[in-house]
Amino acid sequence: MSKKQVFEGVKVAEFAWVAVGPQIGRTLAEHGATVVRIESHRRPDLLRLASPAKDFKPGIDRSAFFAMLNPNKYGISLDVSKPKGREIAKKLIKWADIVTESFAPGTMKRLGLDYEEAKKIKPDIIYVSTCMQGQYGPHAAHGAYGDQLAALSGFPALVGRPDGEPEMPPLAYTDWIAPWYVVTPLIGALLRRRKTGRGMYLEQSQYEAGVTFLAQGILDYTVNGRIMNRMANRDPYAAPHGVYPCKGEDRWCAIAVFTDEEWKAFCEVIGNPAWTKDAEFATLPGRKQNEDELDRLIAEWTVNCTAEEVMTLMQAKGIPAGVVYTIGDVFNCPQMKHREHFVYLEHPVIGRHAYHNEAIRFSKTPQDFYKAAPCIGEDNEYVYKEVLGLSDDEIADLLVEGVITTDADLPRGEASW
Repeated sequence: MSKKQVFEGVKVAEFAWVAVGPQIGRTLAEHGATVVRIESHRRPDLLRLASPAKDFKPGIDRSAFFAMLNPNKYGISLDVSKPKGREIAKKLIKWADIVTESFAPGTMKRLGLDYEEAKKIKPDIIYVSTCMQGQYGPHAAHGAYGDQLAALSGFPALVGRPDGEPEMPPLAYTDWIAPWYVVTPLIGALLRRRKTGRGMYLEQSQYEAGVTFLAQGILDYTVNGRIMNRMANRDPYAAPHGVYPCKGEDRWCAIAVFTDEEWKAFCEVIGNPAWTKDAEFATLPGRKQNEDELDRLIAEWTVNCTAEEVMTLMQAKGIPAGVVYTIGDVFNCPQMKHREHFVYLEHPVIGRHAYHNEAIRFSKTPQDFYKAAPCIGEDNEYVYKEVLGLSDDEIADLLVEGVITTDADLPRGEASW
């Protein structure tokens, strides 16, 4: 790539695992940073065993979920529980500009690799810790993953039908919120170091990042004492507001009507049937009070049209509407293809497969994809020899001592899980 990238020349030692921490490293790597990911066969990243897997067969290097979060990175295998492993980790910290970790509070301190130790090795290091509920406080030691944290943040209380049980949002919702709250201050930390020569410790509570997405409900509670609850597909300020069945198998279209002008236009689109003139539907309060009947009547119209027809007709009249896409629809969407959202890379085990591009594009410093996610230990030779300057004999000794781990160190001796 001819144009310089935002993080070109920045070096990152990534001790992070699962979702949030690796996404931070992925963003840095896509924009030019050199990211070295530290793992161990004895305790591999949990996402390496997450579905979907190549050919539906689980294996430590077969997870597309893991691959999606880790392109453009170099991967090494290193057992930091061993003293010599920690010495190698310290060499990486000395080499790096940024260290990222996403373990439970106290883990890196017990290993002698926390920020206080890291800044002794490299005084201007920028060190990032991201975990469930932060590094301090009465609940800091509580362990969890994104699903549990989504529940703690309050999202399931808002998902589902009013008369039903709370439902988990898809995936571990907070895992897709928290990373971006770190990337921006990291840029600030790099700029500050350029001006002052000083490093920084950045500490994140993923819980708090998730809660910020419920600002409306928090404001309503603090001002009005009202607790937001489940509304299914409805909205307090719109009617109709829902997802309606369309022609075809499991095809749906979302429609939202907020204003009286939109309601008049909506009635025109569906042909002004007699029921649209009923007094109970003339105002938003009336439509909200009779929403069940309103939704039933609308569904009698939408079910005779394709979802694409409903969307096109509504949008032509200025009414917010959109087809409910399946994953297949998203993957084949002309807009996504035009913007080259899916980038293909060749993975050593999975083969050629798609990675997400970023949703934002930079004209002067574009991101780049050049390397599929690493198999565990894939870049040992390059990192240990070229980055850290170890000799062949030193590397051989570390392998014999189990400091540099191999497939033989997998739990239960299994090279493929």
